[in-house]
Amino acid sequence: MSSNSNIPKPKLACEIAVDRVLAGRFSDQGNGLEASAARELAPGSVIPDLVENNLRQRGAVREGIEAALGGVAQRSKDVIAIVPDAAVRVMLVEFDTLPSDHEEALGVVRFRLKKSLPFDVDKAKVSYHAQKVNNEVRVVAAVAMASVIDDYEAAFREAGFNPGVVLPSTLAAIGAADAKKPTLVIKVDAHTTSIAILNEDQLQLFRTLENTRGVTITGEQLAEEVYPSVVFFQDTYHLNIEKIFVAGLPEAGGAAPALRAQTGAEVQELVSSAQLGASMGGSVPRWRMAGVVGALIS
Repeated sequence: MSSNSNIPKPKLACEIAVDRVLAGRFSDQGNGLEASAARELAPGSVIPDLVENNLRQRGAVREGIEAALGGVAQRSKDVIAIVPDAAVRVMLVEFDTLPSDHEEALGVVRFRLKKSLPFDVDKAKVSYHAQKVNNEVRVVAAVAMASVIDDYEAAFREAGFNPGVVLPSTLAAIGAADAKKPTLVIKVDAHTTSIAILNEDQLQLFRTLENTRGVTITGEQLAEEVYPSVVFFQDTYHLNIEKIFVAGLPEAGGAAPALRAQTGAEVQELVSSAQLGASMGGSVPRWRMAGVVGALIS
């Protein structure tokens, strides 16, 4: 979701999560983050939802943005804004062809999405990316109520920043994944577990599931949740998952045995120390930074 597709990619990214605001600045040398910061939010400040406005205490969120970005922005004002997965519906839709004209193609995508959404697509913001797969076109569409996204954007502008690009958290995070081979990315947050499966750097499956356990979910529970998606991918594409990246858990390694037993795949944290560069001073947990890092290094 881009307010202006012609702007250069920002070197700042800021994620609004349920409990905190996280920010990072990409190094001019292109070798990771050179600064990062986080500010906690009071419970109830952000309640992710597809239809209702998410920022229940917008003043507190604005202050969190000011504090987090103020410590890393330097003179930059353009920022990639990252919002909770539960605020955006991500869908994969296949077409025989798409019009070459962007606006015409967007109209076709909107029409296909019309019956699959719990809200009026005419009141939504829609962004899409088309992938050529054999003789078909697979579209990755991100759809959200315009009022929901406008509320997030307004909080950034009130804090003095320009949210030129808006991304849901997991779509941002997968930018940190090396996905040349069949790769499963699992991102856990306070309310959802999002699952993305990629191969040859193309998104082939995306699901966001309700997660009532939050980050306290065990490895066995996580493996049980993702298992149907893994089986669907294997049956559909006749491929086995070879690598699994986990984000959003304080002890990602704790999920490794169950996920490895289920798939036989290598399991590791999505965000590496190298991707964080010299930015970490211990105040921002690495496992919380997947959205910011992925958005900046992709």
